[in-house]
Amino acid sequence: MARVALVTGGTRGIGAAISRSLKEAGYLVAANYAGNDEAAHRFKDETGIPVFKFDVSDLGACETGMRAVVEALGPVDVLVNNAGITRDVMFHRMTFDQWSQVVRTNLDSMFTCTRPVIEGMRERGFGRIILISSINGQKGQLGQTNYAAAKAGLVGFAKALALENAARGITVNVIAPGYIATEMVQAVPPEVLKTKILPLIPVGRLGEAAEIARAVVFLAADEAGFITGATLAANGGQYMA
Repeated sequence: MARVALVTGGTRGIGAAISRSLKEAGYLVAANYAGNDEAAHRFKDETGIPVFKFDVSDLGACETGMRAVVEALGPVDVLVNNAGITRDVMFHRMTFDQWSQVVRTNLDSMFTCTRPVIEGMRERGFGRIILISSINGQKGQLGQTNYAAAKAGLVGFAKALALENAARGITVNVIAPGYIATEMVQAVPPEVLKTKILPLIPVGRLGEAAEIARAVVFLAADEAGFITGATLAANGGQYMA
């Protein structure tokens, strides 16, 4: 029987590529989204992947959303915590709301989305939890103290959760993408991309969302059970930790 995979932020950008790739690999996929109904329903029509709208920063909303996923597809075997936002501003101008919005969505969601599924994974003796961090959580970035702090927090969370659940057949791993050719990055002015970003990437190009998705499919596989607590950097050589 096909395993069930839930991808948060799974209808756009990297998340959409992950959802598609998991479906192609034979998983029953549920894609979460926060607010863009038009994009979500277009994604659903194009892929046939069911979509579930709930706020990953809200525990009650996540618990309700997770129940809807289980009722529709079955217990979640693979959780991809991908949802994230940015509120970029230099720290000396940052408001607490800009800080807390990013921390709630990018870091609190590790609890709100993982807590509802972890007990079931432990009972069944299988689980794959994959967290999408960022190169900027590893090296830092101007104007992103909130984002970098949250994304760095994923690494500590993964290591601790991996230790707690390794004996129960559950792996917990992190993928840290570099600059990927998503809508957000492609909105950067071409001259800035050409002169300020691409020269920093040794392979000389942006990454593709499908490349991150392939890494997720690899870590989600039953055969990847000996890999846990790891951080996989996928950044074209821009930062080597």
